[in-house]
Amino acid sequence: MRLQGKVALVTGGGSGIGRATAELFAKEGAKVAVADIDPQGGEETVGAIGTAGGKAIFIAADVARAAECERMVAETVAAFGALNVLFNNAGVELFRTTEETTEEDWDRLVAINQKGVFFGTKAAVPHLVSAGGGSVIHTASVNTFQGSANLIVYSGTKGAIYSMTIAMAKDLARHNIRVNCICPGGVDTPMMDRFLADQDDPDETRRAMENVHAIKRLGRPLDIAYGALYLASDESTWVTGVALPVDGGYLTNPGSGEAHE
Repeated sequence: MRLQGKVALVTGGGSGIGRATAELFAKEGAKVAVADIDPQGGEETVGAIGTAGGKAIFIAADVARAAECERMVAETVAAFGALNVLFNNAGVELFRTTEETTEEDWDRLVAINQKGVFFGTKAAVPHLVSAGGGSVIHTASVNTFQGSANLIVYSGTKGAIYSMTIAMAKDLARHNIRVNCICPGGVDTPMMDRFLADQDDPDETRRAMENVHAIKRLGRPLDIAYGALYLASDESTWVTGVALPVDGGYLTNPGSGEAHE
């Protein structure tokens, strides 16, 4: 098993990409702390891992608050004795044009998507150092590279995550800590379901989104989880500062920046 003996903390682990990754990490031998603001979703993930024979705990946490990031890391180490992998996956979207975006919108997205990544990593570093090094993974987006017209602040936070990935990789390499990010395309998650439900023609919107990917479908959460598994495992010990697109060829399409990721 590729993560045997490792301890992993996954934020946003109550659904979607986070849930799929937490379950895959556990299947590959890791003890997993599932952090989420949603207790029901988080406990469901932990229950599924336990049913499959894995070990996991749920930690209720709001990553928009630095103190909550510190606590979730501390609770992970208290439960499992170490920390080897941090997957900063929690995030939110916001569909607003430049004119529509408010200060409250800005503050919320920056706090969750950007601040949460930074303070989650900061809290984890001492424990990763104690473990002799480890892997930090951030969830960015194809919007890191091709911002969408109705995802202004979201695109900005994902671009910031890429810049932080590079800067952290340079900073933390001295501790044998690798830092990388994954850039998903459109993925079939509850977040996607909510977006589609708000459209005038959800079926047509879904087809259009599928068609901007070279592989004509939306991604599955497990597609992204396998990318995270590679970056978490010892197979990527010489990989740091990388933005890994797992996007079904979205970024190969010159017009894809006009569509939702």
